[in-house]
Amino acid sequence: MLMSFVVCLVLFLVIGLASARVRKNNAQDYYLASHSVPPWLVGLSAVATNNSGYMFIGVIGYTYAVGLSASLLMIGWIIGDFLASLWVHQRLRAQAFNHGETSYVGVLASWAGFPGRRFRIIAAVIGLIFLLSYAGAQLVAGSKALQVLLDWPAWLGAVIGAVLVMLYCIAGGIRASIWTDAAQSLVMILAMGLMLFVAVQSLGGISASVAAMNDIPGFLSFAPASVVLPGAAGVGIFFVGWLLAGFSVIAQPHIMVRFISLNATQGFVQTRLWYYAWFVVFYCMATAVGMLSRIYLPESAQFDAELALPQMAVELLPPILVGLVLAGIFAATISTADSLLLSCSSFISQDLAPRLFVAQNSNNIIGIKIATLLATCVALGWALLNQQSVFALVVLSWAMLSAAFVPLILLLIFGKNISQTAALWLMGLGCGTVLVLHWCGIGGDLYLGLPALLVSLLAYGLISYLRRR
Repeated sequence: MLMSFVVCLVLFLVIGLASARVRKNNAQDYYLASHSVPPWLVGLSAVATNNSGYMFIGVIGYTYAVGLSASLLMIGWIIGDFLASLWVHQRLRAQAFNHGETSYVGVLASWAGFPGRRFRIIAAVIGLIFLLSYAGAQLVAGSKALQVLLDWPAWLGAVIGAVLVMLYCIAGGIRASIWTDAAQSLVMILAMGLMLFVAVQSLGGISASVAAMNDIPGFLSFAPASVVLPGAAGVGIFFVGWLLAGFSVIAQPHIMVRFISLNATQGFVQTRLWYYAWFVVFYCMATAVGMLSRIYLPESAQFDAELALPQMAVELLPPILVGLVLAGIFAATISTADSLLLSCSSFISQDLAPRLFVAQNSNNIIGIKIATLLATCVALGWALLNQQSVFALVVLSWAMLSAAFVPLILLLIFGKNISQTAALWLMGLGCGTVLVLHWCGIGGDLYLGLPALLVSLLAYGLISYLRRR
């Protein structure tokens, strides 16, 4: 088991370090690979980054708890993600390419035409906090898997993941992240497919598996157990909320930079084919494995549902294949962690303190690499101190980034003029809504980005109406 896991990690590291052979020593190449990445590689990298340890640990744990209703989350998420790819991705790439921006916040500021640095600084602070939280969640996910499968201490997996990511990101920047993502996506889908096949066969086939699930009260119901309203209205709101969660991919800097790095605008169709083919297949398998895990691992007060996949692997697979599953989980965590940390690095070096981290000589990127190292250390500290579940931490971070950036992007798409001050107020209003609902425990399984978006857009509409009057 340990050998197959180590072989995969060494492979990821070698691929990442090899990318340094074609690097260019400037910020444009370090953060965007000089807009030179082919469509198939962008597609595989973006989907591996999107899925993350959240899919192997968080989604499977959530599906274990709620059953078939988790499929509504999956369907809504993928549809929302697809709509975002049609309306936003190409526009963001064009803005980055035309203005020469290397950070996500810089792209938004240029698109909106905001003068000065006020928006960039405030937006970068908000983005940095929740991207670091998100990165910490990925390191926690990898650590949980190693703790179950190898009986290692909880902190060790987080440290291994952080060191591995730091080594190849500092060596090759976003290109190293994208290259390793392609290899990691292959390991991820092989691991999940293997678990699904073995789990179904061990139960006696598909019919026997469905019959076993049907014996669990409410497990095959489409209606989520915890929604804002009962009946069809509650299910509808739940679905729309998670559709918005998928659409909120446009507010995730670590994913959007993949599409910005594409080598040509004509490659978006091919990129979507790679991205959604992989995404749909993998998400369906993850949901199925999460449901099967409830049969193998009966619910109890002491059981952590987010450990369902690694525990199933131990029960069903020989050691060498358990190592492959462990490598798949770890690949999912670091394929997202590296992207998050590079986005954090860009916020620090390009938006918050460019004079401190970016040398006058554009061919010297030592300061940028120091920013990457700093972001990695903070994320690791977050992971070691974290007490929340991976699912909860990722969903909260995703919702906060959505509340901060989606309202502004929607207004820009529809050609609305918005001042820098108004954009900052909307950002604060959206983030405040998410935090209040989260702290009050309101909403159940509702995606909190939905009420935040509604509050922000209603506020914008009201202010616009009063100004016209």
